[in-house]
Amino acid sequence: MDIYLSSAYLAPIWYYTKFCAGSRIFIEQCESYTKQSYRNRCMILSANGPIPLSIPVVHSSSEKTLTKNIRIAEHGNWQHMHWNAIVSAYNSTPFFEYYQDDFYPFYHKKQTFLFDFNQELQALISRLLDIDLPTIEYTVEYKQEFSANESDFRDIIHPKKSPELDGDFISTPYYQVFGQKFGFVENLSIIDLLFNMGNESRLILESSVKR
Repeated sequence: MDIYLSSAYLAPIWYYTKFCAGSRIFIEQCESYTKQSYRNRCMILSANGPIPLSIPVVHSSSEKTLTKNIRIAEHGNWQHMHWNAIVSAYNSTPFFEYYQDDFYPFYHKKQTFLFDFNQELQALISRLLDIDLPTIEYTVEYKQEFSANESDFRDIIHPKKSPELDGDFISTPYYQVFGQKFGFVENLSIIDLLFNMGNESRLILESSVKR
């Protein structure tokens, strides 16, 4: 199965299950950029509950800009704020100390293009998950028609859409450091799974794919 996904910032668990289900993954870079999506935001679980982290981008609603050309805005100190939020949320998880040095550089060097930043993070996360990656390619044009052997999740995996829309996804509960306070919170950023479950994260992903 060929699966089409959007670029995503610290994508949710639902997104990463597709890396366990597809034979080829196509990451969309030729679409007109869509705001208020996982392309520039993620959801983590803090001591006060779920909180969104959003990367500011340079984008005009009057002009269509391809996702691959979207620049990260230089105003604001988003890297400092995101890293502080991640540390605050996950420094007491079992595996934060183990992984923090991998993520630290992403929040302490200048970033220019959102797509490149997302893909560098995705490459790191895929390595840490130690999953057998499918072939990953980048689109060269915006595709609108799909065959029976292709699945389009570019705008289905979205903050405002429920994973229940996807019959191939099963939300598998796992240990969360704030679980006793909030109960299990599903489909958070993949870093929630990594920091809480470490090398067992791959097993959770695999069990979240309906066979």
